Amino acid sequence: MQDTVKETKIQHDVRCNSPKAWLLAARPKTLTGAAVPVMIGLALAYNDVTLYEDKAFSWVAAALCMLFAMIMQIDANFVNDFFDYAKGTDDTEHRLGPRRACAQGWVSIDRMKHAIALTTCVACLVGLPLVLYGGLEMILIGMLCVIFCFLYTTHLSYIGLGDMLVVVFFGIVPVCTIYYIQYHTVTFPVFWASLACGIVIDALLIVNNFRDRDTDKTAGKNTIVVRIGAEKSLMLYLATGWLAYLMGILFWSEGHVLAFVLPTIYVVLHTFTYLKMKRINRGKALNLCLGETARNIFIYGLTLTLGLLI
Repeated sequence: MQDTVKETKIQHDVRCNSPKAWLLAARPKTLTGAAVPVMIGLALAYNDVTLYEDKAFSWVAAALCMLFAMIMQIDANFVNDFFDYAKGTDDTEHRLGPRRACAQGWVSIDRMKHAIALTTCVACLVGLPLVLYGGLEMILIGMLCVIFCFLYTTHLSYIGLGDMLVVVFFGIVPVCTIYYIQYHTVTFPVFWASLACGIVIDALLIVNNFRDRDTDKTAGKNTIVVRIGAEKSLMLYLATGWLAYLMGILFWSEGHVLAFVLPTIYVVLHTFTYLKMKRINRGKALNLCLGETARNIFIYGLTLTLGLLI
């Protein structure tokens, strides 16, 4: 009830196309999902400085990677906002998740189109100098990021491929690319860490789709949760956290004991969120679990990063 009152107040307070409207459309809370892969990739690269004595760690490239990831996340949020509204997925009457800018009239459709074009161009301009550090292959990777940013919302999330894209583009691609930019190679531990990162972040999509399973099914959006059902989805959510955590044994075996020990904080919090998610089961209250999952993901990224660097 309090959440509904709060949302109603926000809705009345937001003027169309105002700075507050754009801040809500950008969804700043989602930026942790973009930051975590960059943090892990940079920690892995910085940790291996002594292995590549002929190459210096580039802080400029590191900053560009972080900035590119942040802008692309905002771009993805704009794309999601616009196309879900266009498809009629953001039904304001039955929507359980946080309100969306286009559906609420906070941002006009024409302005959102312009914003999508602008953020896409800015992301490309920010990412272009990475060619100097990683070679021309960075252009291909950047193009794939932009293409799948659009394909996720417009098509792939509707046929149950959203989770795979999260693992690839929030795990494997950013972590491995960031490491490659520094040393022009990718080691097995780096790939392993990128896979664990993607699995951790996928938990955010699982809880989001778990909350929306009924409306998604009605709208013909066949997410993994819709396909396998609520009970198995809960187990999948729990499994993502524990699998990623146990994958950290590899770091322990390589002498980074804290890279396995510190993320214990994450897996404990993840388990508590799972229990809350199981207890709530349905409704807007699951947004609490969404917020906790975002927090847990950041804690995983922070603890793993510290464990690799210490």
